[in-house]
Amino acid sequence: MRRQLAIALLAAAGLAVHGLLRWFDQPWHGFPLQAVVVLGGLPLLWDLLRKASRGQFGSDLLAGISIITSVCLDQWLAGAVVVLMLSGGEALEDYAVGRASSVLEALAKRLPQRAQRKRDGQLEEISLDRIALGDHLVVLPHQAVPVDGVVLEGYGRINEAYLTGEPYESAKVPGSQVLSGSINGETSLVIRADKLPQDSRYAKIMRVMQDSQQHRPQMRRLGDRLGAWYTPLGVGIALLAWWWSGQPLRFLSVLVIATPCPLLIAIPVAIIGSISLAARRGIIIRDPAVLERAGVCQTMILDKTGTLTYGRPELTEIQVLEGFERDRLLGWAASLERYSRHPLSLAVQKAAQAAGCPLEEATEISEPPGRGIQGRLGERRVALVGRKQLSAEQSGRLTGHQSGLEAILLVDGEPAACLQFRDQPRHDTAAFLGHLHGNHGFKKLMIVSGDRLREVNYLADQVGMTGLGGVTTEVHAGQSPEQKLAIVRAETERQATIYLGDGINDAPALTAATVGLAMGQHSEVTAEAAGAVILDSSLRKVDEFLHIGRRLRLVALQSALGGISLSLLGMLLAASGHLSPVQGAIGQELIDLAAVLNALRTSFATGDLSDYTTAG
Repeated sequence: MRRQLAIALLAAAGLAVHGLLRWFDQPWHGFPLQAVVVLGGLPLLWDLLRKASRGQFGSDLLAGISIITSVCLDQWLAGAVVVLMLSGGEALEDYAVGRASSVLEALAKRLPQRAQRKRDGQLEEISLDRIALGDHLVVLPHQAVPVDGVVLEGYGRINEAYLTGEPYESAKVPGSQVLSGSINGETSLVIRADKLPQDSRYAKIMRVMQDSQQHRPQMRRLGDRLGAWYTPLGVGIALLAWWWSGQPLRFLSVLVIATPCPLLIAIPVAIIGSISLAARRGIIIRDPAVLERAGVCQTMILDKTGTLTYGRPELTEIQVLEGFERDRLLGWAASLERYSRHPLSLAVQKAAQAAGCPLEEATEISEPPGRGIQGRLGERRVALVGRKQLSAEQSGRLTGHQSGLEAILLVDGEPAACLQFRDQPRHDTAAFLGHLHGNHGFKKLMIVSGDRLREVNYLADQVGMTGLGGVTTEVHAGQSPEQKLAIVRAETERQATIYLGDGINDAPALTAATVGLAMGQHSEVTAEAAGAVILDSSLRKVDEFLHIGRRLRLVALQSALGGISLSLLGMLLAASGHLSPVQGAIGQELIDLAAVLNALRTSFATGDLSDYTTAG
């Protein structure tokens, strides 16, 4: 970008100096123009030559031919103007594209570069490459686990959401397995390294990510597709004008006004306008190409947790055993959960508050990791545990379904209630999915999740996936990052895809899709992998992104095709001898101005960009 900008500034300065020297009638007024064409034109021509050697013939080829022809015919002013148009357009597009930082760097930064090794009762800090199999490592609070291993000492919780996609922490006790890259909770753990860092789970994720980056789907940009037929047409008209008139100057005149600046400038301006509009709507465009591609995608692949759902469990059902009162049990559960940091505790407290259940003062609170929470409420001992801690006879008294998350409330050691939790779908998930076929032309919708099959099927039923007309639907559960990547690759080979996700486990799939959309700001890695980031985790903002992309394509086509039509008219005038090369350059600038002014419309939008409504 810096070189293109420097050439554009050089060309603008050279043209300005030339104008001043002409104004004062200086005999060497042509020198600045020659400097522009030589110093600025040669690097541009070298870039075009390298592209041509790779078989890449874009819309800028006409500009290169115009520069060469202007030098051959001693038309330095026309050549300098073309250098300005070509370099300015490329600098503008480079600015629009920007510089996306590497997702691999973000992944590497997330893992600690050093570890605490425990040997002979002493701690020593070592680099990751010095870790050996069987080493005892201390994982400090809030630190990422450096290798795959097994807990030897300590009790705590670890967040493994980057792998599972589920927003819940896992309890860890001696003997529990831990995965590299997961984030430790508030207590220190001592683990045994069962794998070397390069063989651990996090390193595998990085390799999958690297592989997916190297195989990004490639699509021809709109300007290149239009330039593929416009460039030979312009050259053909120029050659015919030269042959018919016998005047090589007409060849240059046609090429100068044929220079495809509506493609080189107007389309990037429309992209920048769309990026600006998206930013004001809380959508960060990291790769401008996704705006062009979104309108051609026919398959949408969606993660479940945190994307179609809120990522927050809610208490949805309480099965109360005979002899107990629902509200009293809920109040007892909430009285205990006030002292817990478990992800389900907040759901219990909210449910009790909504039901107006009174809370009691709890004493003798204990919460051994992985074994629930227990305490005393007055004369009763109350505990919230998992089903695995019940005997077969106790479990048999609970007839509720066992899918999803659950907690068993024990009163004096006996089951009193089963609390069922669900991660609820967003209020507008069903409406959003239902309008994608009719309003945006999607032919296939897929849910691809690392969650359990029963949970994913439950969500699909809740949001009406099975009843959508005119669209094919699929549900894939229990998918690892590698499996998600394979599914996205296979679908992208069939037709253009959009992948919508929010976790690190979605990063490879986001990279492999035609368009990758990250929901929320939960992970720097996910944001790096995606082409666009929806900042406030809203499906309505996803819909706005689709509309901004569709509007961009419409305005860009208007600007490009309108400018090309005017250029064709100018080419005919130049071919018939009514325009000189300099007049053609001025005419092209006027065409550019009209195309750019139209392209700027993408910066503005009135009213709501979304077109679906939710019930109620």
